[in-house]
Amino acid sequence: MDVVWHTSRLWMGPLVKLATRARDYGRDRVPRTGGAVLAINHLHWIDVPLVGAFSPRPIDYVAKVEAHRIPGLGQFIRAHGAIAVRRGESDREAVRAMRAAARAGRVLGLFVEGTRQRSGRPGKAQPGAAMVAIQEAVPVVPVAVYGTQFWRPGNFAPCSVAWGHPIDFSSLAKNGRGYREATDVIERTIHHLFAWLADVHAAGRPKGVTPP
Repeated sequence: MDVVWHTSRLWMGPLVKLATRARDYGRDRVPRTGGAVLAINHLHWIDVPLVGAFSPRPIDYVAKVEAHRIPGLGQFIRAHGAIAVRRGESDREAVRAMRAAARAGRVLGLFVEGTRQRSGRPGKAQPGAAMVAIQEAVPVVPVAVYGTQFWRPGNFAPCSVAWGHPIDFSSLAKNGRGYREATDVIERTIHHLFAWLADVHAAGRPKGVTPP
């Protein structure tokens, strides 16, 4: 699986970065070892390869089961470690797979709103990322993506990724209250990073700046 990831990054990464004029900020904050959850906002399908192109580690993305059923695409994303989830309902099998990935020291990638946001802004976070992190005692790295709300194939709209500091939620209870508290923190952090990226874009996307 990691071999597939690294092979794809050799050709897909440069293509995605070129098509989106991509820049990223703070990727050194991603833990180099051990399990972790990336909690990402979702504005466009290009978010998936964009974050993957910059991630220092392979990502086991969580993808809707409908994507897994598309001929060709399903096989492709499963080869890259994607976990299928049924949206809008309890999916214990998906939860077990997500927890197992984190427990095994993998980086789990979750688009926290559960679906793409047509508003062009991050939406309300769902508790999946917090639940996995609390249950498996792994950190959450909030990730904001900006610019993909304007991107279309061929328009080369600039897109950027900001990586937040890892957040340790191990002190919170392993129950609904703990998940809600952690989710509120994740949501606020992503919105803060997103607003920071908006300012960075307005300033011409200078290099070398550090996310909050």
